[in-house]
Amino acid sequence: MSEVALAATLFGPEDLRMVAQPLDPLAKGMVRIKFGAAGICGSDMHYFRHARTGNFVVTSPLVLGHEIAGTVAEVGLQGTHLKVGDHVAINPSRWCGHCARCREGRANLCENIYFMGSASKTPHMQGGFATFFDVVPAQCIVVPKDLPFASVALAEPLAVCLHAASRAGDLKGRRVALFGAGPIGLLTMLSAKLAGAGDLTMIDIAGQPLAFARKLGANATFDISEGNDKLVAAAQEQPFDVVFEVTGAPSALAMAIRTVCRGGVLVQIGNLPGGEIPVPANAIMAKEIDFRGSFRFDKEFARAVDLIVQGGIDVQQLITARRPLADTPAAMRLALDRSQSIKVVLEASS
Repeated sequence: MSEVALAATLFGPEDLRMVAQPLDPLAKGMVRIKFGAAGICGSDMHYFRHARTGNFVVTSPLVLGHEIAGTVAEVGLQGTHLKVGDHVAINPSRWCGHCARCREGRANLCENIYFMGSASKTPHMQGGFATFFDVVPAQCIVVPKDLPFASVALAEPLAVCLHAASRAGDLKGRRVALFGAGPIGLLTMLSAKLAGAGDLTMIDIAGQPLAFARKLGANATFDISEGNDKLVAAAQEQPFDVVFEVTGAPSALAMAIRTVCRGGVLVQIGNLPGGEIPVPANAIMAKEIDFRGSFRFDKEFARAVDLIVQGGIDVQQLITARRPLADTPAAMRLALDRSQSIKVVLEASS
């Protein structure tokens, strides 16, 4: 067992360093994971650029990473379902199980939740961009050893998107639009398609992600980098039944409200800027829009793992670059360049 872990640690905006950290003895009841692969998420990129995402502000060094998979290296509890050598998908959520939200079956809204690689609580819960890290057994789902770690790591973003599709309600035959053709937007599109959605329209301000969306089955795409006129005209002719706002941009939220049909559903997935933002809220009333938030996931994580294992959704088709964990700072900058990448995955050094 290595005595140190090399971890991608954020100290401030664009100050991400690979830091060697001593490994403490494994605590009773915990499981030590050897890093296999991890996806770089939009929230990781927000933390990297601004040392915050939404209202979550980094106040002390934070190891990033919550889309992770690896190998069980050590088990600190007898009788668990895990054994050394198991390949596992890691659920980054650690719920309390006893608060009001947990008891009503909405553990993603747990009042005491800790989430790996997040500044939502102080002290922060450290993430999985590290050669070794510790979790509780309940966070681990064993997967076949012949399944690539890169696929397993993407169970987390897929779970986010399955939850968002569930929040939208019955999607069968519905006309769906998505603002934001990043990995979450693309996986939400695939999740909506899996749920039986009809026409799928992807909207973005960059041509490359939109081309990727068409490749994955979008029926129509709109590049609104130079204006919204064509999108507005299309929505006036045939408004969207369900709209997913994935970008976290206030302007996109305003356009989502404008283009969803009267009596339609708007699901907010994107992490909007912290504080107050201007929203055409009167239209929510006048059009009687169902405006629903979608935050992380609950039981969808297990379903996401099962879909990946069974081949129900091919998450590997989103991966456009792979980099060693040791090169995380450079990989983060690559992930920020939307002209070059859709999804960047970190992998263990061979």
